[in-house]
Amino acid sequence: MLTSLFTAVSGMNANGTALSVIGDNVANMNTTAFKSSRASFGDILSQSLGNSQIGRGVAVSNISPVFTQGSFENTANVLDLAIDGDGLFIMRDSSGVAYTRAGQFTLDKEGYIVNTNAMRLQGYLFSTSGSSSGLGDINLSTLNSAPNSTDNASISVRLDSTSAVGLAFDVTDPGNTSNFSSTLTVYDSLGVSHVINIYFRKDTEVATGNTWEWFAVVNDADSASGSTEIQAQGTLDFDTNGALFDESAITYPLASSGFDFSGGAAAGQVIDFDFGTNINSEAGTGFDGTTQFGGTSATIFQSQDGYASGSLRNITITQDGYITGIFTNGQTRAVGQVALAKFLAPSEVTKMGKNLYSESNESGQPIISIPGTSGTGVIMSNTLELSNVDLAEEFVRMIISQRGFQANSKMISTSDELMQELINLKR
Repeated sequence: MLTSLFTAVSGMNANGTALSVIGDNVANMNTTAFKSSRASFGDILSQSLGNSQIGRGVAVSNISPVFTQGSFENTANVLDLAIDGDGLFIMRDSSGVAYTRAGQFTLDKEGYIVNTNAMRLQGYLFSTSGSSSGLGDINLSTLNSAPNSTDNASISVRLDSTSAVGLAFDVTDPGNTSNFSSTLTVYDSLGVSHVINIYFRKDTEVATGNTWEWFAVVNDADSASGSTEIQAQGTLDFDTNGALFDESAITYPLASSGFDFSGGAAAGQVIDFDFGTNINSEAGTGFDGTTQFGGTSATIFQSQDGYASGSLRNITITQDGYITGIFTNGQTRAVGQVALAKFLAPSEVTKMGKNLYSESNESGQPIISIPGTSGTGVIMSNTLELSNVDLAEEFVRMIISQRGFQANSKMISTSDELMQELINLKR
């Protein structure tokens, strides 16, 4: 008789614990990436009477998180990350390593990607050459884009075939000794921009076609010598159809055999000017670049491959975790990659609170990899994973646990009444 009281007490304790788990789930229904928990019961066997076995009640054998996928919510923050599939983000601070599904990340004052607990997101940083460092904190504060000097320039102009053959080109009087000019901005080894004026002069006019000279002139403000100079030149030959038939090799008049810009940049900077694919030496059509037709001369297209230095302006994050930096000089490059951890037994990890988990003996060691490999999911930027709590299911469990608690309390009342009857028999 007395054992029934303790059996009922164990039932009340177990169902009370289950109600606590359910209450925690419901309380965290709006917690980002929260994983609901589930209480598992096990019976207690204590006594055998002959061939019969009498149980002594129930105990909570395990409370484990349920790692089912939550729904997704779109946000405006590029650092809001969600994992579509298995895996956890790796976080670190002075106390050690933790793991989480909650991807509410921001930048702290030192430029590290951190969560709401100021723990730093772990991943791989890339150098400017693209090589990857080992797993560590992701810091975006020191990222910049180094300058690149101009090595190649493409220019397409339409030259007026009716232009008269001009006087010999005079750098001190280019307006009267050339037929047309175009301006191009290039960059030196320090990323400083310089203006080059390219003058075109009709040199000869014969029955088989016309020849034009071109001169790349650097003004005194951009020249290392402080004087306006011709720093590159060449000739362009056109056939009777106006196509670019041939072009001479580029010559650099200065002793450095290249461009000498002001401001302390490297001397002798060689810039290769491409006026199009000529017919003679390059087997082209002669019409894909510079041409000579009747009509006013005009610049059709120009480009160059140099750029100034730049600082980080924005980032994007791809599904495979690549963090791509967008710099103020218009350049983009991969600056890092987010790492994910996967446990073979994720339901056995230890809850640490604040949406964090830690490794346990039962969970095993994590497998660290990049997103989309080794069974891990992909990363979704501008997205947060919502709690996987199902309110309807939790309410059903709450009713069942409540009924179990009430039934066990009734068992205690019944056992008490029976014991009272035994006492009364003695009286």
